[in-house]
Amino acid sequence: MTHRFFRAVLIFILCAGLLAFSAGTGYSKSPGKKASPRKTTVAKLQKVPQKLILRSAAVLVEDQQTGECLIQKQASAVVPIASITKLMTAMVVLDAGQDLEEMISIDVADVDRLRHSRSHLPVGTRLVRKDALLIALMASENRSAHALGRNYPGGFGACVAAMNAKARAMGLGETRFTDTSGLSSGNVSSARDLARLVDAAYAYRLIRQFTTCRHATITSGRRVLVFRNTNRLIQNPRWEIGLSKTGYTDEAGRCLVMQVHMAKRPLLVVLLDSQGKLTRVGDATRIRKWLEASLSVPSPRRG
Repeated sequence: MTHRFFRAVLIFILCAGLLAFSAGTGYSKSPGKKASPRKTTVAKLQKVPQKLILRSAAVLVEDQQTGECLIQKQASAVVPIASITKLMTAMVVLDAGQDLEEMISIDVADVDRLRHSRSHLPVGTRLVRKDALLIALMASENRSAHALGRNYPGGFGACVAAMNAKARAMGLGETRFTDTSGLSSGNVSSARDLARLVDAAYAYRLIRQFTTCRHATITSGRRVLVFRNTNRLIQNPRWEIGLSKTGYTDEAGRCLVMQVHMAKRPLLVVLLDSQGKLTRVGDATRIRKWLEASLSVPSPRRG
């Protein structure tokens, strides 16, 4: 009898335990509606821009319309600017209203005795002023830039004086010119000033056209001369470049200035003293990616 009593108590305890376990875990054999699964909302993560590392010594990226400075690095440092000089040369030549179809010649005086740079234009080459301007801007041809200055009203010295006068009139207090090609290290400016210069040059239709031309063929007598743009980004259809100019000397390093549409904005980009052949292009690409990522991240709400 006692044995049956304890067995009944044990069975009761086991049943009570099973009922408690079923209630705690939500498990039940009894029929009923299945619980609808809980909806989990995962917030869409925005791409946060990584730290921007640029290898050019001086950098400025500015919104052309608003003047908003988006990126800057040593923007007020005064440094040699090499062939960026040719933008100012082109502006004063066009300001002078000279006949662009007038024939000019490459003279012995146009040969680079300072750095002994190469040229596709042998002494005696004759070409119209318009073509000289084209290859000075597109291919950074030094002899044509010097010839443009030499054939300026009043001569080479008058052309350089006009360049400096225009810089002063534009308020470019950190900019000086000593020649028309940029071979002299006396041609100096800052990234801040060059953004103003690029903006001013962008107002000239021919400068926009010539600096973004991919390649050009010029006939001089029996010779056919082929020139290509010194900015490799011009060849890339993904880049919307409205104006471009490169420059290089040992003192200036590799330089690049552009008017370009990036991140749905017209921007002025200045890269100075880039070390290495691919650095300025690499910096431009990094800037583009960084801006596109930065401007896609919404600003935090206030409240």
